Amino acid sequence: MDGAAFEAIVAELARSPALAAKADIAAVAARLGLKDATVGDDCAALPDGDGHLLFAMEGFLSGFVAADPWFAGWCGVMVNVSDVAAMGGRSLAVCDALWTAGETEAGPLLDGLAAAARTYDVPIVGGHTNLKSANPQLSVAILGRAKKLLTSFDASPGDVLVLAADHRGAYREPFDNFQAALDAPPERLRGDLALLPEIAERGLALAAKDVSQAGIVGTAAMLAECSRVAIEVDLDAIPVPPGVALARWLKTFPSYGFLLSVSPANVETALALFRGRDLSAAVIGRVREGAEIAVTSAGRQARVRHFGAEPLMGFRA
Repeated sequence: MDGAAFEAIVAELARSPALAAKADIAAVAARLGLKDATVGDDCAALPDGDGHLLFAMEGFLSGFVAADPWFAGWCGVMVNVSDVAAMGGRSLAVCDALWTAGETEAGPLLDGLAAAARTYDVPIVGGHTNLKSANPQLSVAILGRAKKLLTSFDASPGDVLVLAADHRGAYREPFDNFQAALDAPPERLRGDLALLPEIAERGLALAAKDVSQAGIVGTAAMLAECSRVAIEVDLDAIPVPPGVALARWLKTFPSYGFLLSVSPANVETALALFRGRDLSAAVIGRVREGAEIAVTSAGRQARVRHFGAEPLMGFRA
């Protein structure tokens, strides 16, 4: 990557609206007085016997729901099972809340929800329905369970940053959603997700996050701030699906994408687990002491955000 391309990517990362939106979490957490260590993680983790119950919820922009309602319904389940997996858990059940102008408009949303629930083998057990709303909206909650947690708070200096992703897909235009699940065998998708709890239970990693709307670097920023460390991402080390530009891949929300903070002693074992299922997996950076997210390429380095000067979610700074 030449200098001009590097500078352009750094500038785009720094002004990313998807990354900036994560600052909303800080305002809400402060207003509610939330100081629990699970705030900022992919799920709330509630101690339960010899493990943890995992609880999470995802809401979707009205524009997305209106433009592609079936896919929005599908994503309601898909992104939630990904959140549970990122915590080292297995999904148990989901509930949905939807608002539409009527049964006809609700149909595609419900069909997408039902299709994903069957694919991921997670039952829909209840929810809230309003069929007299002018604007379509969707929110989906999930319950899961983990025997051993992966968290956003346990990345340690000296770890390497691993990116695991499924490249066997395509974009769901016009959005930056890379969909590698719609045509995949359900058994394969479930097995791919099961790698995360296996990694947790074998002690191969302590920290992980699923790659969210904030993209690879934005998700790494959230992990760094929560863990009170610095993370340096090597842009040249990031595997990219065929035909996809790196600049777009960096802001992509993949149907299967996880960042893991892994000790060097465990990295080859972790990589082999993902690669053994034909998933892309590579070391793309390192965790060090500090309070920033930075990127490198061909000997160049640039800071994207320093959490002391410019907090992201703030409460872990």
